[in-house]
Amino acid sequence: MNVTAQTPVLPPTTALPPAAPPSDAALPSAPRDLAPLLLVPALMLLMLPLVGSFPIWLTLTVAGLAMGMMIFIMASGLTLVFGLMDVLNFGHGAFVAVGAYAATMVLLPMQNMLEIDSLPLNLGVLALAIGVAMLTTAVLGWAFERIIIAPVYGQHLKQILITMGGMIVAEQLINVIWGAEQIALPLPASLRGAILFGDAAVEKYRLVAVVIGLVVFAAMFLVLNRTKIGLLIRAGVENREMVEALGYRVRRLFVAVFAAGSALAGLGGVLWGLYKESLTAAMGSEIMVMIFIVIIIGGLGSVGGCFIGALLMALVANYAGFLAPKVALISHIILMIAILLWRPAGLYSGSRR
Repeated sequence: MNVTAQTPVLPPTTALPPAAPPSDAALPSAPRDLAPLLLVPALMLLMLPLVGSFPIWLTLTVAGLAMGMMIFIMASGLTLVFGLMDVLNFGHGAFVAVGAYAATMVLLPMQNMLEIDSLPLNLGVLALAIGVAMLTTAVLGWAFERIIIAPVYGQHLKQILITMGGMIVAEQLINVIWGAEQIALPLPASLRGAILFGDAAVEKYRLVAVVIGLVVFAAMFLVLNRTKIGLLIRAGVENREMVEALGYRVRRLFVAVFAAGSALAGLGGVLWGLYKESLTAAMGSEIMVMIFIVIIIGGLGSVGGCFIGALLMALVANYAGFLAPKVALISHIILMIAILLWRPAGLYSGSRR
């Protein structure tokens, strides 16, 4: 008997889904944009042979870094508010001026203590003055947001007009409260003079400004990127409804961000007033041009870009002032044009921050 071999019929195969990665697998990290980070050291090294003298170069560099740190502190509050809240606050300069004048309520009555050449005592008085300035501007910023900013959220043209009006009103109130005369604000005794590094003289106050600027930048970076509050703030920017559905009040977080940005402006105002050793009611509006140029160079809403942009602008101004004084008057404009030709959105735009 013939037996016919039959080929077994296999059931139809179904495509299996790709295997899921293990739960403990590390997520791929986004590539880091390192090019802007190299600009500051590259500029410093490029200027060394052009300046020709190492002591002069060191003095110019430290002075530029100190000035850049002060500008960054003042600009960081504004870039924080714009990046997280999408608010164009042209009245930010008012907080700079109010912070500087609020500090005089401590510095002027305690002037005798500042004349004593004791670093701990001088720094203690200065810390108290900074605390008063930051508290004053934080409260003022909270009121400013509730009364002036809240009705014009999402309306940029109205934000520009109403905040500029707020700055004008604040300047006139400063004249009413503290007087229209210029106020002298000398440095504490222990921060006057310079430290010699060989033949190079570096002013003590500028070193203190550099340290304070680095501390502020590190604190902002850690809070925004390594804490739950920072996570909630950034998540609220991306998807406010989802964060509120989880039970968090994004509105309160944003008000706190505005108050924190105003407090940073007050801190910058104190440092800038001591740097200039004099105060005027218009000091905030005078520095707003530099602040906005720094924010544009760095990329709107980028704290890291703001930091690099402030250092670049101050260093370029210092080097140009030594090598070509006439060019120094427009050096910040030239720098902004060069950066925007390279990166039209700034050093770190929203997608690269």
